[in-house]
Amino acid sequence: MTTPPLVAFPGQQPHARDVNTASLCRIGQETVQDIVLRTMEIFQLLRNMQLPNGVTYHPNTHQDRLGKLQEHLRMLSVLFRKLRLVYDKCNQNCSGLDPVPPEQLIPYVEDDSSKHDEHLAGQTRPAPEDRREVLEVNKKLKQKNQQLKQIMDQLRNLIWEINSMLAVRS
Repeated sequence: MTTPPLVAFPGQQPHARDVNTASLCRIGQETVQDIVLRTMEIFQLLRNMQLPNGVTYHPNTHQDRLGKLQEHLRMLSVLFRKLRLVYDKCNQNCSGLDPVPPEQLIPYVEDDSSKHDEHLAGQTRPAPEDRREVLEVNKKLKQKNQQLKQIMDQLRNLIWEINSMLAVRS
């Protein structure tokens, strides 16, 4: 009695297990890399292939290269079909998720008042005391960050001085 393999190798279908979206994306990335590699190999073959334009060439070599070219093109179409399947499966898995605008995924710094106003644009306004509390917390956070920055600068200078003294002593 043999057990089914736990790892699905390329070209092999996984046995009765559902593949999550992250692994599908990895498979898609590997497929795109294979497509790029095959395409580069096709261009390499085309560059090395001599055209039958009256110049002496070896028909066997030409037929061999033509066979390799056709095999690469066939594999390329298989890889594109695989990529389409992975793409469709990822879209199917992500169809129930709420789309997040890309602007929200990119962190950026701006002044607190406009950021706070934009964040609350689609929501109800909080009570003035809540807003005041948020502003106070932000102010305290900025002060703590400034203190941490000063401490880091002092440590950096101290390490620099220690290294300089060790270098002079040596």
